[in-house]
Amino acid sequence: MFAVMKTGGKQYKVQAGDTLRVEKLAADAGEKVQFNEVLMLGGDSTTVGAPFVEGAAVQAEIVDQVKGDKVIHFVKRRRKHSSQRTKGHRQQLTMIRVTDILASGADASGVKAAVGAGILPRGMGAEKYVANKAEQSDMKARVKNDEAQEKSAAKAGVSEGAKDDLKEINGIGPAAEAKLNDAGITTFAQLAAIDADSFEAVKVKPEWVEEAKTRA
Repeated sequence: MFAVMKTGGKQYKVQAGDTLRVEKLAADAGEKVQFNEVLMLGGDSTTVGAPFVEGAAVQAEIVDQVKGDKVIHFVKRRRKHSSQRTKGHRQQLTMIRVTDILASGADASGVKAAVGAGILPRGMGAEKYVANKAEQSDMKARVKNDEAQEKSAAKAGVSEGAKDDLKEINGIGPAAEAKLNDAGITTFAQLAAIDADSFEAVKVKPEWVEEAKTRA
């Protein structure tokens, strides 16, 4: 069985027993971590995620924190006072050994999620970061649910049958109808009951009021 997982902005095809180097993780040698972003599972059958396979994960053991090969970066600007600069860089990496691939039940495994060291805020550990991310996700879900309930309640409070088509009145178009609805005027009766001279929420013409009285 193999899996295609994502970490550090890269994708890796792995199976149990593989050793590979990934972008630096916030974990020490000997710790066990779990990669929850699995794009595909393969073997006897193939499962492709959308984008991730729900409940799947790749578990691995941290072997060591290492550095990649040195890369030389040379820049020369001929037309800017002949400036030139040479920089060397060694990418920080984490060597891991894949121990297991879970097709389901990753949420209940109890293994901490693998978190890249580069995305951790200063002074925050990996476990606290994962907990905060989960809390933010729950909060977003609650806010989205509350907004859906408010929209449903608002729609239930004013049914389509209780509203009149104000555009039937001569001179009221879609834009004027929308402004009247925003001001709380949704029926001919409500429009007929207002005083065009003193009503300040939206501009109302006297002839609209007179025609609304006839229609109401």
